[in-house]
Amino acid sequence: MNRPDYIPSLDGLRGIAALLVVQAHIGLIFPNTAQHLMTMGSEAVGLFFVLSGFLMAHLYGSRPVTRENVLDFLVSRFARIYPVYLAAVLLVAMLSGMQGLNFVQPIIGGTDFLRHVLLLGSSGVFWSIPPEIQFYLLFPILWLCLAHPHRYGGLIAGFAVAVVVDGLLELPGPGIMLVSKLPYFLFGALAGRMNSSWQGWAPSALTGFFTLLLLAVFFAYRHVLPSFSPEFWGLQSAAAAAVIVALVARQPPVAAHLLAAAPVRFLGTISFSLYLFHVPIMFLVHRTFESWIPESVLIAVALAVAMGGAWFLHETIEVPSRRLLVAWWQHHRWRLVSRDTPASGIERAILDLQAAEKRLLNGAASATAVIPCDGDEKLRA
Repeated sequence: MNRPDYIPSLDGLRGIAALLVVQAHIGLIFPNTAQHLMTMGSEAVGLFFVLSGFLMAHLYGSRPVTRENVLDFLVSRFARIYPVYLAAVLLVAMLSGMQGLNFVQPIIGGTDFLRHVLLLGSSGVFWSIPPEIQFYLLFPILWLCLAHPHRYGGLIAGFAVAVVVDGLLELPGPGIMLVSKLPYFLFGALAGRMNSSWQGWAPSALTGFFTLLLLAVFFAYRHVLPSFSPEFWGLQSAAAAAVIVALVARQPPVAAHLLAAAPVRFLGTISFSLYLFHVPIMFLVHRTFESWIPESVLIAVALAVAMGGAWFLHETIEVPSRRLLVAWWQHHRWRLVSRDTPASGIERAILDLQAAEKRLLNGAASATAVIPCDGDEKLRA
């Protein structure tokens, strides 16, 4: 990608987070292996939330908050998320309805299916999509705060109070409501806004080393010190994830060599399709070959097929559907964006009448002084 706002290391960080979510679900499909694995799925999803907040502020925070820009933002986010999400929901619903298949994370019945279609479902990895969409709907308000902090100090105070109350109540992390994940998105957005003011800072190789060290501690601390902090979700992990994303975004040496490497960035490119489809793909591989291939080899095969399948779905569903919807919106947006509201139409009509009256008065007063020249006197009025 050649966009000036593209940060390769963040793509790599997203790829690592997606891979850790996949790793966390290996034990779900291969139960005999579960006891030997450290799972870091919660940490990865928390990092996803912070990355989302960071990127929204980084990409949109400095743009003017106009109706056109807000609608462009909402359409872009919907096109990015919903089509491929709906494809994943349809696949899981189909697998769930097959007699005797016993899919591991089913969508049961028509009501549950409808909840998922309406972004209110929580089966498997789908639980994290509703809060993401809810944050996108909230972001235009946060956008106002980022663009005009002095004008919207009351809103900023409201966001701060929400974060503090969230921390005091220790709201649970998993779940489809944004409220318990709000600190992750807000801290990420704050880091994204601050990133623009750090353009003059060139981080050293030592900064890159500490960035990788912090990333490793973030993912492993609950397993190394289980009695120290058994619960992941909370203000402390949201703040830690925001610091990690902010440091990675500066692309310090050492860290950038790893996170911006082509294979890691490839995982970041396909990360959303990999996140949505890895469980059904790995489940089908396991059910198809479990009696033919040793489990250790089958796990490697399932991982490879999941990544290959994610790439295929990224290229055939995720990207084309996004481009199609955005192109449709760009073609039709003028009808909505340029449409006057009743109030503005009345105001414009009044101004037109005033201008016409002024031209008539000026024309009557200066009729003898104006020498017609192919109608150029109209320019004078």
